[in-house]
Amino acid sequence: MHTDTERCVRAVQSKDARFDGWFFTAVLTTRIYCRPSCPVVPPKPGNMVFYPSAAACQQAGFRACKRCRPDTTPGSPEWNARADAVARAMRLIRDGVVDREGVPGLAARLGYSTRQIERHLLAELGAGPLALARAQRAQTARILIETTGLPMADVAFAAGFSSVRTFNDTVREVFALAPGELRARAGRGPATAPPAPGIIALRLPYRTPLNPDNLVGHLAATAVPGVEEWRDGAYRRTLTLPHGHGTVALSPQPDHIACRLALTDPRDLTLAISRCRRLLDLDADPVAVDDQLRTDPLLAPLVDKAPGRRVPGTVDAAEFAVRAVLGQQVSTAAARTHAARLVAAHGTPVDDPEGGLTHLFPRPEALAALDPASLALPRSRRTTLTTLIGALAEGTLRLGPGTDWDEARAGLAALPGFGPWTVEVIAMRALGDPDAFLPTDLGVRRAAAGLGLPATPAALTARAAAWRPWRAYAVQYLWATDSHPINHLPA
Repeated sequence: MHTDTERCVRAVQSKDARFDGWFFTAVLTTRIYCRPSCPVVPPKPGNMVFYPSAAACQQAGFRACKRCRPDTTPGSPEWNARADAVARAMRLIRDGVVDREGVPGLAARLGYSTRQIERHLLAELGAGPLALARAQRAQTARILIETTGLPMADVAFAAGFSSVRTFNDTVREVFALAPGELRARAGRGPATAPPAPGIIALRLPYRTPLNPDNLVGHLAATAVPGVEEWRDGAYRRTLTLPHGHGTVALSPQPDHIACRLALTDPRDLTLAISRCRRLLDLDADPVAVDDQLRTDPLLAPLVDKAPGRRVPGTVDAAEFAVRAVLGQQVSTAAARTHAARLVAAHGTPVDDPEGGLTHLFPRPEALAALDPASLALPRSRRTTLTTLIGALAEGTLRLGPGTDWDEARAGLAALPGFGPWTVEVIAMRALGDPDAFLPTDLGVRRAAAGLGLPATPAALTARAAAWRPWRAYAVQYLWATDSHPINHLPA
């Protein structure tokens, strides 16, 4: 979009928050870059230059606006709606792969050479993977500076910088303030109760509208005891992270998601934030989704009644795949029971002073030695589960933010016991494919029949072609016609 100057100028002059994250406005006279909705008086069109990423602005010598804080905008929805190499690379960079594995590790995950990845990212985003990762490190550093009392040296290494000097230089260059000045400015705001020691409290922005009923309601209703819970108006769960583990509490607010993270190692902050955003689908563009679905006259009343529905995701694709198999052809309560037994037997115990979380969900490697006879499942489903666990543990099946959606579907479909429903629900919630569709799902078919839509899978799939590429969101609207607990926030 950043190449359409006229459209970008209109968005800036109207201060349209919908375009935050789609592009960034750099002002030639002040050398500052802003989000489109920046509250200051818009500059003259001749003084505006538009970039596709904050990293490109920083690389061109612009610093972040202190008023609108463009580094805190929601991510571009484009990367969640596409399945090409650039979109997959962006999802992996947000997951911190470059910080942990470098550019060669990023390229290896995508099956490209480092030179090809550099060329593709420069062409679309105006910055290479190192610059994009650097911009992300700067934002992580800002969060730690403003929300924790960590010494600056600890902040530097937790944010992924290789030295304190690099950390200081980057913060000054990006924010035009020294790290100490950033912390002092944060302390001059309205008085708020500081978070408990070891807790990082932050706000996760999103594009409005957001309807939390089916989003948080689904997560709470399917919560696995010990791993997830609903407590004091927040969805809470444990997180397995590269440098340790953590817990997170997510509470929907009118203009943001309140997030409280407790991490055993602050180096995992970037990844934890990325996973929470993916869990709640916070980078979606609900206006674009709803506008497309409203073109169907039978769906339009559902959209108008409760706009802004998101697709509940997951913090771990492998975990969700295991849970999807456990939930085949059983009720929500039975699926939770099966998962809870697996967690109690094979999960890693954790302490949770603030609630009732007791375990991490077991990794595939921990489940590889699972005795099938210990599972209270039909024999065929035991085979399905153990085959899936073996493929995940051996690496012959890869599921995650950088996975090619078509390849993952083919790999899942080749496993015994994986029919279209299981494949598509994993594609929808674990891989984040916004066009995944469940025409054989009983709830979808029942809702379709009630609305006058075709009820047979083939006819419904043909009708749903007009909903593309947002069929996963259409499923959420169809499911929401039922009174099932997944569609309502808990009391």
